[in-house]
Amino acid sequence: MMALVFMLILSACGQSASNTAKDGAEKTTVSSDAGSKTSNNSDGTTDTGAGAEDEMVSFQSDAGEVKVPKNPKRIVDLTAFSTGYFVALDAPVVGATTGAMNNKYIKEQLAAQGTADLGDQPPTPEQLLALKPDLFIVYTGTEGIDKLSQIAPVVQIEYGKRNYKDLMLEMGKLTNREEAAKAWISKWEAQINELKPKVEAAVGNRTVSILNPYDKGLYVFGHNYGRGGEIIYGEFGLKAPTKAQAEAIDSGTGWASISIEVLPDYAGDIIFTSPWSGDTSDSKKIYENKLWKNLPAVKANHVFQLDPSSDTYNDPVSLEGQLKFITDSLLSASK
Repeated sequence: MMALVFMLILSACGQSASNTAKDGAEKTTVSSDAGSKTSNNSDGTTDTGAGAEDEMVSFQSDAGEVKVPKNPKRIVDLTAFSTGYFVALDAPVVGATTGAMNNKYIKEQLAAQGTADLGDQPPTPEQLLALKPDLFIVYTGTEGIDKLSQIAPVVQIEYGKRNYKDLMLEMGKLTNREEAAKAWISKWEAQINELKPKVEAAVGNRTVSILNPYDKGLYVFGHNYGRGGEIIYGEFGLKAPTKAQAEAIDSGTGWASISIEVLPDYAGDIIFTSPWSGDTSDSKKIYENKLWKNLPAVKANHVFQLDPSSDTYNDPVSLEGQLKFITDSLLSASK
């Protein structure tokens, strides 16, 4: 009877969840040893002796407080964009979406872990039961969370609420790897501090744009929507064209949509671009347009192609992968 109840709950959740997220997990019974000794592990986690793996703790998610395993061992992430945080923290991910699985910056690590590809649609009850997860990560507002929470801890994250450093710290708390999260940030900031003066000298006062063409125009991206924006505008502090700065950065939205007719007002002296991966749009309509071909950046060969899928991510591992390409591209634009 219990198995039947679980199947019915999971089936209902699978039918109602959105594409962005969904989760479920087996309930765990907890017993903590109040007299156990505390020790720090080399991976940044903290043990509390016997029973530590089963201990439940409070975590403040973006939808309120939730009890989660202190040391989660079988995480299923259905947000796609959070998966790289767990990879960076060496936290065990047993299931992830196809988008995350195909991200070139983390796909090898996920394959080595044996992470299951759960597709782009809500996973089936059979898939979830087979993985035996102890923690699920979803976006806030996902349908069916109330049903999922009956069988497992569900942590909800609001996309874009935090910058990647703050979210790294939160994921460190969630997985009992706070020291590892702090260590990553320190190492990252040291890299930026070394590269930033070189980039500033190479770029000077020139502007930089991030543009994604699609059938009806272009998307202009800013500082917090992936595609290298966190590095270009956030870490290196480079300038966007005035209108792009106002609409995609100062507005806080992270992006803007424009028509081809106004493209010159949003195109920088240096352009990072890729076809739009959100649908089947034909980017040639933009790339072969005279307005595009006549842009100063295009004529000067200062246009650099991003990966249309993997570079959309802004998790720590993806940012590490993007840093070299962006830095090398900007330095080459000085020649």
